[in-house]
Amino acid sequence: MNDKEARLRSLPSVDSLLAQSPIQTLIDSHSRDLVIDSIRQTLDSARQAILASRPIDTDVCALMQLIEQRLRDTTRPSLMPVVNATGVIIHTNLGRAVLSTAARQAMLAAARSYNNLEFDLDTGKRGSRLTHAGQLLRELTGAEDALVVNNNASALILILSALAKDGEVVISRGQLVEIGGGFRIPAIMQESGAHLVEVGTTNRTRIADFAAALSERTAMLLRVHASNFKQVGFVEQPPLSELAGLAQERGVLAVDDLGSGTLLDTAPFGLEREPTIQESVAAGADLVCFSGDKLLGGPQAGIIVGRAGAIEGLKRHPLARALRVDKLTYAALIATLQHYRRGEAVECIPVWQMISSSLDDLRKRARTLSAAVGGTVIEGESTVGGGSLPGATLPTTLLAIDCDVPDMLTARLRQANPPVIARIADGRVLLDPRTVLPEQDEALLQALRSSI
Repeated sequence: MNDKEARLRSLPSVDSLLAQSPIQTLIDSHSRDLVIDSIRQTLDSARQAILASRPIDTDVCALMQLIEQRLRDTTRPSLMPVVNATGVIIHTNLGRAVLSTAARQAMLAAARSYNNLEFDLDTGKRGSRLTHAGQLLRELTGAEDALVVNNNASALILILSALAKDGEVVISRGQLVEIGGGFRIPAIMQESGAHLVEVGTTNRTRIADFAAALSERTAMLLRVHASNFKQVGFVEQPPLSELAGLAQERGVLAVDDLGSGTLLDTAPFGLEREPTIQESVAAGADLVCFSGDKLLGGPQAGIIVGRAGAIEGLKRHPLARALRVDKLTYAALIATLQHYRRGEAVECIPVWQMISSSLDDLRKRARTLSAAVGGTVIEGESTVGGGSLPGATLPTTLLAIDCDVPDMLTARLRQANPPVIARIADGRVLLDPRTVLPEQDEALLQALRSSI
């Protein structure tokens, strides 16, 4: 008998491992079937390692540890909280906007009880979920009516499908953007059944270009705000007020896709000015659509505001039901909008808390980390992210950690509980306290201590 055969024969059986007392504890915590499956997979991996002459400890205690680790990996949720130390405030890969305390509490209240999602408490009859958040959105934007769907791409495809199918939609060539994930405005338009009419050039389009493209088939003039890229230099686009005026004169719709969308002026925070939703409504756009989970700081949603007649046409379209949002989204959105109504958005919504964080506070938090784990406190830049304010940065203070292999340190940080997501620049691991929630400071500190 050779060494491999001997080692294979020495592996314990499934039944013998099941008889071990620690296994019974695992069965109590999980289930017998799940534990048996983990035992079999662990033994199979051990056999493969032996046959491949890879080092493997086949002692029962070592195998028990492997079984327990496999169970932890198997039962750990795939979606979990992380510490965002990247300095990207609206991080698309990390779930975009963090919800306010009030929004989280509202979601919990909606989840743990029945509610009046589609019930009229005054009449005792069936109501409509489409009424929720409507009053708040009308009040905050100045629009006549509003509709909420599940994201801004859905909002645009609903607008095009309901109001421009088989008609022509005129858009500046410089606004034929890709919104991420490979989804492009021309493809969305084609899917909706609307016909694209490009006007102007990549860098310059005038109102005369739109006027010249109008025909009997024109259904809509569309403006798409460049919220995820920036054009500089010899560029020109007609103001929305001119587009809206032309649309009204010719009896077609003017639609403004703001992408991110904001209810607050970004300039006072040291950022480039972003057009507000209120300004688009006031400029005369028939419909304005924007995201709920970017600068608004709420849940994922596509929000459409505008003229009552146009919104009513959207509500009656079959896609409106397919794209509708659930009670949890409404609960979080309403709570988020209430912050704006009460004038407390900057104080209560995490996105705006992070944007408005003072350098003194960020420097203090970075120095606290440095005093505990080492590293150097340096000046740096945070970004808004999430397809918002392209190229715009905010001054920040970073903790920079020098190490031989930065990738290894960031990998260890990602295995912490909760995982910590950092970035690498100039051969150093950088952590930005701006995007670390204050209640996660201790978790970040523990992760650094165990990883460095």
